Amino acid sequence: MRRLPLQPRTVALVAVIVPLLALFLFVATRSGPLAPVAVTVTTVESRTIAPELFGVGGVESRYTYRIGPTFAGRIRRLDVQVGDAVRAGQLLGEMDAVDLDDRVRSQESALRRAEAGLQEALARQLHARTQANRYEKLFSSQSTTEEILEARRQESQIADAALSAAREELARARADRDGLVSQRRNLRLVAPVAGVVAARDADPGTTIVAGQTVVEIIDPKSLWVNVRFDQVSAAGLAAGLPARIVLRSRNGEALEGRVLRVEPKADVVTEEALAKVVFAPIPHPAPLVGELAEVTVALPVHSAAPSIPNAAVRRLGEKIGVWQLVDGGLRFTPLRLGASDLAGFVQVREGLREGARIVTYSEKALTARSRVRVVEHIKGAPR
Repeated sequence: MRRLPLQPRTVALVAVIVPLLALFLFVATRSGPLAPVAVTVTTVESRTIAPELFGVGGVESRYTYRIGPTFAGRIRRLDVQVGDAVRAGQLLGEMDAVDLDDRVRSQESALRRAEAGLQEALARQLHARTQANRYEKLFSSQSTTEEILEARRQESQIADAALSAAREELARARADRDGLVSQRRNLRLVAPVAGVVAARDADPGTTIVAGQTVVEIIDPKSLWVNVRFDQVSAAGLAAGLPARIVLRSRNGEALEGRVLRVEPKADVVTEEALAKVVFAPIPHPAPLVGELAEVTVALPVHSAAPSIPNAAVRRLGEKIGVWQLVDGGLRFTPLRLGASDLAGFVQVREGLREGARIVTYSEKALTARSRVRVVEHIKGAPR
């Protein structure tokens, strides 16, 4: 059979296409869509987990005292400013008495008149009883009539009733006087405890209503942090657990504290658990009320168990698990996870054994058919 002669142009074209095709296949299998996915792997190890709960809150005063008058009036004077330290019983200011002093004097006059009326009633009763006793004796000796004796008895009874009325009038006048004096005393704004003036909500000359706050005092020794924790990870949170408090103004300095109590009511809207964390001891100088604080609570340590990095956990459909390297290939292994810590590890209750190799990071999403290439580090992934 006679061969067709190859043209030089054909030979040259084949010499160009074959290397290009080989180069294309090489690039497609190394860095293109057919290339293996670069992954980093880790080995499942048994380790103890010391879970920690992180939350954010604000510094608050456990005891706050809002001081104001018990009835409407005008502020006469106010002797303290915000930031002043006050002692228990110290006079902070005073309300304008208006006509209250005149009413007190008037009521004291009524009280003295009631006391004089009581003395007069006592004298009348004594005289009426004496006359009644005298006529009892005269009637016994038949020196007077029964009608006159009954009249003296009636006068004695009237005197007794008048004495009772005088005593009631005296009690009423004294109660009215004491009530006015108490109102007058309530015009004085007095500090109930030693503390620091946190707010001054009114100035002299301002008219305020009953119960309105004029001065707010806080106890700097009763500061705590009102912290919010995510309900998902709040299991195990209890009173007495140690805590680390980082105040925004302390440049990352961690302060010691403890959980004082866990609030029985959680926030339904934000799905957070609430707790009060106290300082142990309170730092000096004391933090500002309302200052932002980051709190880390140390939960009870869990015994050693197979543990994996949180970064290795993946979701495939409705299942949670990891990609496991088995015989050079990939297999998705569903897991039942347990406690986790802030270092990024989570314990495995079911699904993996110690020594298994799992994928931590990958360049792109994996499937069971993905070809993988194990590397030390992937650009952009945490080390």
